[in-house]
Amino acid sequence: MALRILFIGGNGIISSAASARVVARGDELTLLNRGRSTLRPPVAGVRHLVGDAHDAASVAAAIGDETFDVVANFRSFSPEQVARDIELFDGRCGQYVYISSASAYQKPVARLPITESTPLRNPYWQYSRDKIASEDLLVAAYRERGFPVTIIRPSHTYDGTSIPILGGWTAIDRMRRGLPVVVHGDGTSLWTLTHTRDFAVAFVGLLGNDRALGEAFQITSDEVLTWNQVTELLARAAGAEFRPVHIASDAIARALPEDGPGLVGDKSHSVIFDNAKVKALVPEYRAVTPFWQGAREMVEWHDADASRRVVDPELDATFERLIERYGS
Repeated sequence: MALRILFIGGNGIISSAASARVVARGDELTLLNRGRSTLRPPVAGVRHLVGDAHDAASVAAAIGDETFDVVANFRSFSPEQVARDIELFDGRCGQYVYISSASAYQKPVARLPITESTPLRNPYWQYSRDKIASEDLLVAAYRERGFPVTIIRPSHTYDGTSIPILGGWTAIDRMRRGLPVVVHGDGTSLWTLTHTRDFAVAFVGLLGNDRALGEAFQITSDEVLTWNQVTELLARAAGAEFRPVHIASDAIARALPEDGPGLVGDKSHSVIFDNAKVKALVPEYRAVTPFWQGAREMVEWHDADASRRVVDPELDATFERLIERYGS
């Protein structure tokens, strides 16, 4: 029997692939968003509602008195948003799926591999603290009133549009010009990158699954790479030489304050994830896209349209200053 599913969002890195898989599974999918995204092609076979995920009245007006088997909010970033969703969807959905973040796990990580029982504490990044506070509200609502929540903690999930290294396309452009590229720390910290197509298999497998209610699941690839390897694979995909300059994360954070919290509070720490819990409920889940393949998709997507290959001259200049000051 087809499920009635509502995605708040639906056009992002994670949600686009999930939307396509829901449709392929034969469920009835409604996307609620502002309808402004043009980065990814629209998913065929879905119903669209127009609303702003950050405006509770807008969401309520868009859905009217409808009920759903599953509601998944991909655009929730604060406990205030979560509190509004609890009131709006309590009694109106069979499962509410909250997209949290693996960055919420304790930093520094005390023990590897990370499991769903790893403590949640990130003093470095407000984004992560907001996700933790949101989870706390949802867990309390489940315990006190049976609110049917399932919490998902993705780590670094990507598609062809998103380049995971510091500087994005600006860094790729530097490597193509034969220039060195900044890599945080000594480049040997461990990281996990998950293709959105793979993520969607596990995510959609949890939708409508009663055994997932009241539970949290991390969904990641089992491939573990150093940041040196990640950057070198991108260099190879771009047909460029990998010339790293290793610079302390704290120094990079001071020069690039917008990137600092995510770097110091997440990417500078080694992470390895145990996916046994999600695999127990979704036995078909296996991440099959190695990052070398994902790196090629990223470069091919950007090379297909010159407008996508955006170089930030200020960022490029900051890299030059960092390399001049700290490079050896």
